[in-house]
Amino acid sequence: MNESASGSGQSGLGPRGSLVMSLTLALLLGMLSVLVMFPAAEHLRSLRNGERADATLHTSGSCMIGHCRVEFEANGRTVVADLPTGSGGGKQSVGAALTVRYQADDPQVVAREADVGGGGAALLAWISGGTALLFLILSAVAAVFLVRQRRAAPTPA
Repeated sequence: MNESASGSGQSGLGPRGSLVMSLTLALLLGMLSVLVMFPAAEHLRSLRNGERADATLHTSGSCMIGHCRVEFEANGRTVVADLPTGSGGGKQSVGAALTVRYQADDPQVVAREADVGGGGAALLAWISGGTALLFLILSAVAAVFLVRQRRAAPTPA
């Protein structure tokens, strides 16, 4: 008889491994939602009433994770500032024109005008939160399965 390396004849994680994996994914996705994406959406919304300026995309990249920079004029000087996590516009090329909102007292705090509603950050927060809830439900199902399996197991005489 050819059994797997674990000696159980099963392939895959098994019920306990599935439970741990589901709980871990629920925790990580929940933390992403609560600690990163919801605050990012709130930060973007806080710039709704900021000063408006025409800008150009200085450095493109993955804007959703905060790897884009814009260049614009504020208070008579040229400012190059990072777009915050949750920003859109990552598919635009360097030099693309866009409108930004910035804090009057700190022009380094800036966001694309199209993102000041919360945009992609809010959407990603809800999606990751919903997925965390899904994995939490899967964890509960796996826990019930483990309890039923343990009760149904025959006891040695």
